[in-house]
Amino acid sequence: MTDDPKTLVSTDWLARHLSDPDLRILDASWYLPDMGREGRAEYDAAHIPGARFVNIDDLSDARSDLPHMAPPPEKFMSRMRAMGVGDGHQVVVYDGAGMFSAARIWWLFKLMGHADVAVLDGGFPKWQAEGHPVEDVAPVVRDRHMTVRRQAHLARDVTQVSSAAKLGDHEIIDARSPGRFRGEEAEPRPGMRAGHIPGSKNVHYAALLNEDGTMKAPDQLRDVFESAGIDLSKPAITTCGSGVTAAILSLAMERFGKSDHSLYDGSWSEWGQFPTLPVATGDD
Repeated sequence: MTDDPKTLVSTDWLARHLSDPDLRILDASWYLPDMGREGRAEYDAAHIPGARFVNIDDLSDARSDLPHMAPPPEKFMSRMRAMGVGDGHQVVVYDGAGMFSAARIWWLFKLMGHADVAVLDGGFPKWQAEGHPVEDVAPVVRDRHMTVRRQAHLARDVTQVSSAAKLGDHEIIDARSPGRFRGEEAEPRPGMRAGHIPGSKNVHYAALLNEDGTMKAPDQLRDVFESAGIDLSKPAITTCGSGVTAAILSLAMERFGKSDHSLYDGSWSEWGQFPTLPVATGDD
């Protein structure tokens, strides 16, 4: 693969740069309740040397009833400063599933105007499988100032998504499983209707990954989107259950050169709970 410090880097790249003074590594492991795993416990047991643990649920807007909505800029800045992450740092994010939650933190950094951030391709499983070093002690950190310039065009709210669905001027792309998208599987969160946003199309995030959890090559990623009927000449809005795996779609599009994309932060956790918003089922 081609390493790109603004999107995706390989385990070999990270191993070569591990001692760089301006590198900051973040373990963003987060799991759904039915996965039976706990990110912080796994970090405490073993992590990439120098990695800090970032909690997706903590790095969210506590004023919202929706799960892990993007935090206010000042909260993001405060949390990063306390972790010793700031201006001038190259950030690399990974998770314990290979490619699941790390892209969400990648997207948050982009949203807050920090461009030098990449996801570790294959994550911690690939790092461990290749025999790279790990440790079980958190690093000593020193505060580092971070300048935040929120890039509002990277996030969409329910009003904007509703308008896009009516006008058809965007491709709305749903990262959930085909069964959830079609309304054939129950939603994991109580009170959610089953189905999808009318006019949206389904690209399950797993379709973008190889069997080892690494991301497919850029030309293969483009093919996956086009095979799903996505018109790549239109701007895209990504969505999922709660804004986590939607970021994998955003990362994939960035990898093959499509930059006109945004993420619906509330995703189905918001849309699916309001009876006034329309819901489609099947392949409609």
